[in-house]
Amino acid sequence: MKLYFAPLEGITTYTYRNLHNEMFGMCDAYFAPFISPTDNEKLSTKNMRGILPLNNTVNLKVQCLANSAKAFVEFSKKVIEYGYDEVNLNLGCPSGTVVKKNKGSGALKDLEKLDDFLCYIFSNTDCKISVKTRTGYYSHSEFKEILDIYNTYPIHELIIHPRIREEYYSGKPNMDSFSLAYSMNKGNIIYNGDIESVDNYNNIIVSYPEIKGVMIGRGAIKNPAIFREIKGGKKISSDELIKFTNELEKRYLVVLESEIYTLQKLKEIWVHTIKNFNNQDKILKAIKKSKKLTEFNNAINCLPII
Repeated sequence: MKLYFAPLEGITTYTYRNLHNEMFGMCDAYFAPFISPTDNEKLSTKNMRGILPLNNTVNLKVQCLANSAKAFVEFSKKVIEYGYDEVNLNLGCPSGTVVKKNKGSGALKDLEKLDDFLCYIFSNTDCKISVKTRTGYYSHSEFKEILDIYNTYPIHELIIHPRIREEYYSGKPNMDSFSLAYSMNKGNIIYNGDIESVDNYNNIIVSYPEIKGVMIGRGAIKNPAIFREIKGGKKISSDELIKFTNELEKRYLVVLESEIYTLQKLKEIWVHTIKNFNNQDKILKAIKKSKKLTEFNNAINCLPII
């Protein structure tokens, strides 16, 4: 059973990924936040910095967000030059700015164009292509037709987040939709969505024992030891969370050369991490209000022992 760390834009940077792998690890691969090439854009080192091999000490999978099949193919060529053998196509992002460009889950609005897009990239790309998808744009009833299109192509892995675009991250994943995909293609699909505990993970693999793997995003930001716990290791502790945060702070200060930007990164992470502790609204408020790293650290150091 594969365990993947999902990409979260602005959070799972190479600085974060490398340190997570050093301190916790236990996942089979990390997915980098998407890169969005265009037809006219040169794929500069600056644009590709997050996936440069010299910046990554982990098993990394590269993700692309594109509405141009030609741009995807050119991007895949650059990825191959860097030594990667796979590109993950993002057809799941629900962001309004992404969707209005017919990227991410916005591509699910026009299935004829989606089919044409997939036909072109599978005919002109020399690396493996995996797909991360939602189960529809307006309705889960769209998913059967979407799956029929996907099953036309040699998709390396199909990562399914069983929500439609309109749901963003609210409500519960639609497991009827995931069950439909499971019935059609058991051994090639990865489940993604609302895995925040070992129990959540176990419920999925008991219900769908033949899936290829599970991808965890926000649950792994909340609890960076979740992959270790899934494999029977010890639970996360307050001391580990503080140590991890302190080391992240040191590394971000070097990379970003800014206390303000470093503080912003740590705040983004701790909006999720604070969920390991019950009834800590007061400390969360102090974290959000902190204007200096000393204020931030004073807040998290007041958390109870777990």
